[in-house]
Parts: sequence; structure tokens; C-alpha cells
Amino acid sequence: MGNKYESADLLMKLYDLRREETMREARNWFAGFFPNSAEEIMQTIINPETSAKYRMVVSYWDMAASFVNHGAIDEEMFNDASAEGVMVFSRIEPFLEEMRQMFNRPKMLTNLETLVMRMPNAKEMLAAQREMMKKFAQAREEMGKGA
Repeated sequence: MGNKYESADLLMKLYDLRREETMREARNWFAGFFPNSAEEIMQTIINPETSAKYRMVVSYWDMAASFVNHGAIDEEMFNDASAEGVMVFSRIEPFLEEMRQMFNRPKMLTNLETLVMRMPNAKEMLAAQREMMKKFAQAREEMGKGA
């Protein structure tokens, strides 16, 4: 494991990547993405208008998690710095096994899954995250109706 300074430096580099314009657009899109099935995720992946956004966000967080899992970034520091990866995983987790079968990729998102599932009470945290995001989606929808 690198020292704390190296971890902080890598975290700042990851943060800079998140600020890149295309990535920011993809993250904004993903914030409103609430899949209800593996099939819906597959349709998102094959849709030319959403595919790159989905893949950019999901692969970014799986890559970042791999840095932590392999010791390049301190895990506690990483988890303290951002919860966005948990949000991303919470959207996909209920459908992950089916997606792995659909795409014949048994290791799909294993880095992010491994990192998140090491967190205390991970299953409960993911369920709570999904409930909170449903409320956000409902509030967003209601705001749109009033416009």
C-alpha cells in the first residue's frame, strides 16, 4: 500500500477525471438513471444515446475500486472521499448476477462489488441508498410537473 500522500494524490487525480466535461454529463445522466431490471440496463447499454454515459460512469467506478482493492489507494481514505461509487453500485446490484449471465461476463463489476460489500452492513446500506434515490426521483418528477 502506498503512503497517505500517494493515496491522496491518486484520489485528487480521480477527482479531476470526474470533473471532465463528458464525464460530468455522464454522471449527471446516471444520477437520474433508476433501472428496474437487467433487461432495462441492457437496453441502456445498446442505446446509442445512453450507452457511452452508462459505460463511462460504471467503468470509472469499477476502475477506481480496483485501485483500492489492489492497494494503490487507502480504502478508508477512498470511502471517506466519495460515496458516489456506492450510489452507482446500488442501482446495478439487484441485477448484477443476471447481467453477468446475459453478457457472459462472470467478473463484471467485481472490483466495485468487492469494495462496496466490504463496507459494514453493505446490503442494508445499498437498500437504504435505493430507497433514498427513489424519493429523489419522485421529487424530481413532481418538480417537473410543476414547471
